[in-house]
Amino acid sequence: MRKTLLLLLILVTGAVILYLAFNENKESKEITQEDIRAAETLFGLNYNQTERDSLLEDVRSLKKSYQKIREGNIPNGLRPSLVFNPLPLGFMPDQQSHDPQWNLPAKVNLPEKDAEIAFLPVHKLSVLIREGKLSSERLTRIYLDRLKKYSDTLQCLVTLTEELAIEQARRADREIAEGLYRGPLHGIPYGVKDLLAVEGFKTTWGATPYKDQVLKETATVVKKLEESGAVLVAKLTLGALAMGDVWYGGVTKNPYDLNQGSSGSSAGSASATSAGLVAFALGTETYGSIVSPSTRCGVSGLRPTFGRVSRYGAMALSWSMDKIGPISRSAKDNAIILDAIRGKDQLDPSTIRAGFSPDFEKDIKDLKVAYVKDFFNQDYRGKQNDSLFLEKIRKMGITPEAVEFPDDIPVDALLIILDAEAAAAFDELTRSNRDDELVAQHRYAWPNIFRYSRFIPASEYIQANRLRSSLIQQIHEFMQQYDVVITPSFGGNQLLTTNLTGNPCVVIPNGFDEDGHPTSISFLGKLFDEASISEFAAYVQENTNWDDQHPEFFNQ
Repeated sequence: MRKTLLLLLILVTGAVILYLAFNENKESKEITQEDIRAAETLFGLNYNQTERDSLLEDVRSLKKSYQKIREGNIPNGLRPSLVFNPLPLGFMPDQQSHDPQWNLPAKVNLPEKDAEIAFLPVHKLSVLIREGKLSSERLTRIYLDRLKKYSDTLQCLVTLTEELAIEQARRADREIAEGLYRGPLHGIPYGVKDLLAVEGFKTTWGATPYKDQVLKETATVVKKLEESGAVLVAKLTLGALAMGDVWYGGVTKNPYDLNQGSSGSSAGSASATSAGLVAFALGTETYGSIVSPSTRCGVSGLRPTFGRVSRYGAMALSWSMDKIGPISRSAKDNAIILDAIRGKDQLDPSTIRAGFSPDFEKDIKDLKVAYVKDFFNQDYRGKQNDSLFLEKIRKMGITPEAVEFPDDIPVDALLIILDAEAAAAFDELTRSNRDDELVAQHRYAWPNIFRYSRFIPASEYIQANRLRSSLIQQIHEFMQQYDVVITPSFGGNQLLTTNLTGNPCVVIPNGFDEDGHPTSISFLGKLFDEASISEFAAYVQENTNWDDQHPEFFNQ
């Protein structure tokens, strides 16, 4: 009987405490039988009077425990002691890495115009810098000038790191002149989504309550890029607290249509890359925040496997779903960037040691490729371009197998995992009512999501994660049959599914719709097999010209 009552306590207490937490007299109001009855209604429970009598004093005691926990300092960066692991039963990624075969061009001609230089992909810029045809300082100044010229138009810039950038570029030029070449990112300018901390600069998270925040740390990925010789030129916008493209300074724009937002939440990273304001940028994805803005802005994005890249120094939204990945002008560029930022990090216990050995010289026809037939048969924006894409790769000699994506688990219901973790990450913001300072206040904006997510019982969150374990196993068994699974970028439930399971995804542009807006196609991969989907995407881009298209307004 006591165990039963304890379980009932766990179920009922969340709603009771939250009811009181938003009451003006929450500190003084005593929990009553009526409060318990209200919680029963909320959770679909039905207790008898004896059970309510037994619960009452214990629920009142739990409220005191909650208040004691809230008195402590729990900053956003303090992780839970429970660490999510996406590895299915019996699976361990290959630990060995071999030297990447980037298959860089033997020769690259230096364009005459700065704008043409600015739009070159990383793998071509790197050859120019390595051969001494282009200095890092000149390239850095090109991007700094373009950021000054166009960032207000796009509303994509939070902080220009000009002094640091010039210092890093000059260091890169000295090192290369002295024979110390760090690799294909040496001397390449880039930007980061402004939820990544860089010591000495603001890290605003795109949100008014944090617009003057300066963190005394630097994100691991930023340190890794510095070690690779890359040059940080900008901290770029994100939708407030990693949702959408609305931030405290406005709405970040799509370079192909300045009347349209760039989507989010890696809004500035995709917009600036698309407009040629940076060579590449880092974004993050919890549920579409690399795939969506990459699609909108016509650039290439890579969402790595969960655990592939350290998130230390990044704003936490969902400890079990957040992922950091690159956005650039080509799939090959993204693989180069991933190789620099990946790896086990003692500062992020969710990172997993795994090899990465991309080979852009191998025969792509050795890959086993499938496409999700049902998704392509649905009516959606970009359907025509996706159908033409399948025809095009068949003409390349690639015959993808038609498959059905697993859909017998109620994936949409598992979204409470993200909601609950996000509410916990911004607990203090909600309870202090500073969430009123966020620009977006509609029903589907964070303030309301944080509030309603406080009504998710711990037991339901755990149940959702138990079902998630089944989903991970199911998707793993499905993906093990293929190297690449082609899907419409927003087809069916695959975007939420693979963000929950942690599988990687490459998204590349595949044309334009009737309004001149970019469309995209996505490639899903096995856990920790970003190499195969990157190789496949790069092969497609070598045989098409979608990635060579740039927004006309910025071609000057």
